[in-house]
Amino acid sequence: MKWKKSRGRLLTGASLAGLMAVALLPATSTAAPSEPAPSEPASAAPAEAAAERGASLPFVEYEAEAGVFEGTLVEADAERTFGHTNFGTESSGRASVRLDATGEFVEFTSVNVTNSIVVRNSIPDAPGGGGQEASLSLYADGEFVQKLTLSSRHSWLYGNTDDPEGLTNTPQGDARRLFDESHALLEDSYPAGTTFRLQRDADDTADFYYVDLIDLEEVAAPLPRPAGCVSITEFGAVADDGLDDTAAIQAAVTADQEGEIDCVWVPAGQWRQEQKILTDDPLDRGPHNQVGIRDVTLRGAGMWHSRFYTLTPPHEAGGINHPHEGNFGFDIDANTRISDIAIFGSGTIRGGDGGAEGGVGLNGRFGEGTRIANVWIEHANVGVWVGRDHSNIPELWGPGDGVEFSGMRIRNTYADGINFTNGTRNSQVTDSHFRTTGDDALAVWASRYVADPGTDIGHDNTFANNTIQLPWRANGIAVYGGYGNTIENNVISDTMNYPGIMLATDHDPLPFSGQTLIANNELHRCGGAFWGEAQEFGAITLFAAAQDIPGVTIRDTDIHDSTYDGIQFKTGGGAVPDAQITNVTIDRSNHGSGILAMGGARGNATLTDVTITNSAEGDIHIEPGSPFTIDGAPAARAG
Repeated sequence: MKWKKSRGRLLTGASLAGLMAVALLPATSTAAPSEPAPSEPASAAPAEAAAERGASLPFVEYEAEAGVFEGTLVEADAERTFGHTNFGTESSGRASVRLDATGEFVEFTSVNVTNSIVVRNSIPDAPGGGGQEASLSLYADGEFVQKLTLSSRHSWLYGNTDDPEGLTNTPQGDARRLFDESHALLEDSYPAGTTFRLQRDADDTADFYYVDLIDLEEVAAPLPRPAGCVSITEFGAVADDGLDDTAAIQAAVTADQEGEIDCVWVPAGQWRQEQKILTDDPLDRGPHNQVGIRDVTLRGAGMWHSRFYTLTPPHEAGGINHPHEGNFGFDIDANTRISDIAIFGSGTIRGGDGGAEGGVGLNGRFGEGTRIANVWIEHANVGVWVGRDHSNIPELWGPGDGVEFSGMRIRNTYADGINFTNGTRNSQVTDSHFRTTGDDALAVWASRYVADPGTDIGHDNTFANNTIQLPWRANGIAVYGGYGNTIENNVISDTMNYPGIMLATDHDPLPFSGQTLIANNELHRCGGAFWGEAQEFGAITLFAAAQDIPGVTIRDTDIHDSTYDGIQFKTGGGAVPDAQITNVTIDRSNHGSGILAMGGARGNATLTDVTITNSAEGDIHIEPGSPFTIDGAPAARAG
């Protein structure tokens, strides 16, 4: 159906749509290199804003279907079917606009000043796979601005399996991961009230264009070089020349690590990197037993300005120094500060086509004293993997402790966004944005690959004030084992197949104990069907697969428009004893119940001030055969 739709409303990040966010713009910093201060908001938010949900983002997000358009409105089917080339399901808000004919467009009027644009889009794959590029025309107030270059190189995975290692880049019937993003800094800055149009002109030649959403952001000027920092150009790197700068980057980092310089400066520019930055191991203990960097400070001119990029997919690179984690990014062991850069990998697959992997942006032991701020990562297998197995050079093993991430922008991965594993503790991810991750956007995995499984348990980690959109596989946020972990003040929307939030004991974690807190979160259109569409997941799912999950508190949370259940206690070999659910609103569980205890679920929950409305299969449903008990009834409904 062709539509010409009237202009829709703009929705804030804390609104019920959960789709758009406005934040203060970054300012420059000139702090001493011994204590790096990444770009910060231009002014402090009021104290009461600390409890607001989601990240404070420097861009405003505009949904294509909420603007004026001439094209085809594409919406998800009722069950938001995934994995069968379902563009509507994979769209933000479960809708996007398709442009087929010359002159078709998406148009919207800005509410913020901008000098940049990001377009989440989909164009066809190349006939034989591998992707292609095509242009789309950008106009402002009726005047042509420039061509945007769109690419399908990092999208279009094929196969009818839900095992990610079974997917391929070779075209066949069913496809997923259909969308990617294109971005551009514009030559001019445009005021609020500008009417922008993305239009298919005669020389825009892709067979079709899906436009899902647009981010507009006023990007600050490049940050100045901090006093005492030494530029990678002093070691031979040359911006924008297309040649590999790895040797120069590595030399600068090594000089800092050895105390020859105070910190590494990455000026504005495009810097090609085709090897992982790490520490040379004189014992040469092999590609899976690497030594990371430590005692290093690396600062850039801003995530839009200082960009590391890789041209060669890791599985095609050959001879790289870190085959397991790829040919880009940094291996970190301890006490490392990285801020205000971008890392763009060149991954195209996860596991398929001969066990290929897409690489990891930041990986390693991380240790103590590590802070990462304002780093943009795309097209990696994993954005950040915190922790190494104890067996990987045991004498160097140490868990991430007190590791901090803030202002991260992680998008379009093939697996996790940020995963805290191998005993990571007292660490946090705050005020960050995740979109289109291929596994959990955020996870604590209290794995057993540690020095002492009795004590080295992932604990007291916090995921707070983050915005998560469109995980195309697995969860928005997951915790697998451990204690004292907190999920708070996050906004999560549009999971393809798994929950927005999941606590689980699959993946063989160390046990849950103490309290796991889920507080003041907001979930929209979460949950889905997976594993051959045989399992249906709730927006929040508690899965005691083989061990108990004690100490669960869910409070002050709003769950909207779930594909199946609002809160689900899933069948497993363990139990969920004494779960406390307080001040929770669940509205519109489309194909399930407000709260479901499956037939094999064991344990009990207490409800206090819980409101459930518009559930397809009842407010509370305990399936026959389940010994699960629920005390307390949903609150009386107004009217």
